[in-house]
Amino acid sequence: MQDEYRTVAHPGVHETEVNRSRFLCALAPAATEQEAQDFLAAVRKEHPDASHHCWAYVIGADASVQRAGDDGEPGGTAGVPMLQMLLRRDMRYVVAVVTRYYGGVKLGAGGLIRAYGGAVGEALDSLGTRTRRRFRLATVTVDHQRAGRVQNDLRTSGRTVLDVHYGEQVTIDIGLPDAEVPAFRAWLADATAGTARFEPGGEAYGDA
Repeated sequence: MQDEYRTVAHPGVHETEVNRSRFLCALAPAATEQEAQDFLAAVRKEHPDASHHCWAYVIGADASVQRAGDDGEPGGTAGVPMLQMLLRRDMRYVVAVVTRYYGGVKLGAGGLIRAYGGAVGEALDSLGTRTRRRFRLATVTVDHQRAGRVQNDLRTSGRTVLDVHYGEQVTIDIGLPDAEVPAFRAWLADATAGTARFEPGGEAYGDA
């Protein structure tokens, strides 16, 4: 699994103009291919009179799914440069749709490649991205007497506290990088005089 990847912070649209043609790049997070295709369909519906709706998406932290489409532009001049820009920026779980309103001036193959790839790059810069990092999920079980201090220490040290459950004892669900697990175990044992229990779980991605 990838240790980290980047995705868009939120859906949005950024517009550029090249030789009187308008290029509207719409970006959105997409957890699945279906979400990416639904987003493309929504953009098409919003701009039914546009000349082209070219698109690209990357799904999976390891970029296992990569698709692109030129929507009538010369082959390889739109979807591919858009996809290459997403991959160059390490973007994952993201869909990009560039809607073009033709302005009457032909751009040529090189001009189209620069325009479509550039529209995605500018949109990423304008709308912003966020980094998602792989975490080890784990559960800390501690007695009520020490739970408050442990929770406070976790938060002040920047640890990711996912949930807290109160029962006979207190269980705290956390996420931390794999490399920090040994040091965390040692800290927990010291902070609780060896009374806390640490149970590692699976893996997930969270904001870095």
